[in-house]
Amino acid sequence: MNATNDDVFDHDDAFDEADDETFADAEFDVGRLEHELRQAAAILDPVPAELRRIAVEAYALHDLDARIAELTFDSLVDAIPVRGATDVPRMLTFHTGQLTVDVEVTAEGLMGQVLPPQTAGIEVLSGPQTGVTLTADSMGRFTSDAPPTGPFALRLRTGDEVVVTEWLRA
Repeated sequence: MNATNDDVFDHDDAFDEADDETFADAEFDVGRLEHELRQAAAILDPVPAELRRIAVEAYALHDLDARIAELTFDSLVDAIPVRGATDVPRMLTFHTGQLTVDVEVTAEGLMGQVLPPQTAGIEVLSGPQTGVTLTADSMGRFTSDAPPTGPFALRLRTGDEVVVTEWLRA
């Protein structure tokens, strides 16, 4: 066996090319691989409970610099009740700087408008879990078929600005 270094390298190159062809021809399920790697990491190196708690608390502060939109009108408090009217929608108006958000809350869901009209990403917050995500169209209108339950707030992302409304009970 008088193999030179060149022969060894030629053999390795041929082996590498065969591996590349095998992987190129075979269908590779990336989602399954990710799932199995996550399971292995959870078993072999789980995240300590205290670190998880600290991470959740830190994430809660990720939009700490958001402007707070003040509740300026609530139909439960500010409107004159109409005699005989039942199941009347709750009308809310929030205001901060040049931005106003009008919201109507009913048993069927909520709808509203951002003024001045503009597109915005809107999250209906309802506690520590992720709430419903909505999108305001170019006229600033948004709707949701899921009525808020319990305390809720809205987080609006308009361009570089983040605005969070006061928390209210549905």
